Amino acid sequence: MARPLIADIDLDALRHNYRLARDQAPHSQAVAVIKADAYGHGAVPCARALEDLAPAFAVACLEEAETLREGGITAPIVLLEGVFEAAELERVEALGLWMAVHSEWQLQALLAYRPARPIPVWVKVDSGMHRLGFPPEQVERVWERLVAAPEHACDLHLMSHFATADALAPDYFQHQMTLLDALARRLDAPTCLANSPATLAWPASHGAWNRPGVMLYGSDPLEASNEASRRLAPVMTLRSAIIAVLEIAAGEPVGYGGRWRAPRPSRIGVVACGYGDGYDRHAVDGTPILVNGQRTALAGKVSMDMLTVDITDLADADIGSEVVLWGRADNGEVLSVDEVARHCDTISYTLLTGVLPRVPRRYHGAD
Repeated sequence: MARPLIADIDLDALRHNYRLARDQAPHSQAVAVIKADAYGHGAVPCARALEDLAPAFAVACLEEAETLREGGITAPIVLLEGVFEAAELERVEALGLWMAVHSEWQLQALLAYRPARPIPVWVKVDSGMHRLGFPPEQVERVWERLVAAPEHACDLHLMSHFATADALAPDYFQHQMTLLDALARRLDAPTCLANSPATLAWPASHGAWNRPGVMLYGSDPLEASNEASRRLAPVMTLRSAIIAVLEIAAGEPVGYGGRWRAPRPSRIGVVACGYGDGYDRHAVDGTPILVNGQRTALAGKVSMDMLTVDITDLADADIGSEVVLWGRADNGEVLSVDEVARHCDTISYTLLTGVLPRVPRRYHGAD
């Protein structure tokens, strides 16, 4: 019998979340961000599930784009970081990709390359994230050079990234937005600015294109949920089962270092899931877990292949009982990956992308 740990991927939920992103900005197009293997969900199956809805996809690098093309995806694909060396431009052209240009060397490489057809280009502006992008004072000159080279570049857009669109305090977002809006007006440029939180919460940022990412997978990216983000549906359910049950006396320790000690005579369920599968070792005692659709909690440090839960108050819990580490249980109860992430002092992105290859993905829906 196979190990019971599996990542169930609900492709109908993925489509629901994409439609939600699209509906927040009815005058924009939504490029579906499926970098990092669709945030751990499987890039090709997710792209196939969305290909009749999404007019374009976005990835981080050429290798991710090649995987999609090899999987039969024909829609436009945006390279969000552009190329990493000039030699990649040949593959960009061959695969029919769109690309970000964020640095002078990328611009020079593109203008030195002779494509058979011009390459669609999104010019990245550093509006305050201070990661990638041209300084705002250089953008107009960059734009002029690209406009003057129509045999090299076409379909120019401005893009940027918000540092605080998820936050309650609007000041820094407004600073970035004011700068970008003025720049776009001077250039009469279409924009792609809104990430997941901006798509959900900041209509002023909605441009010709938006870039929903983590929200597609059911994670709420906002510090404080709003009406739209509360309608997101979990796409991944990380599911396992209890493989052993122990009866221990009050005061007995559980797990490495004896971090958790039984406050009373207790029943402990051993679950087939550990940090060797991608479940975060930093999870604290009390991290929520669903057993048979009922909330209980982690008891003791996470091991490589197993973790332990307190099932003292769950009379029906036994060997073989369903365990949901995050996602939707069979009875419909949902444990948000965002809630689990808070107990691990991390974010949902880390948990979702961290589910390792030895955990099988099982796909449902979107037939």
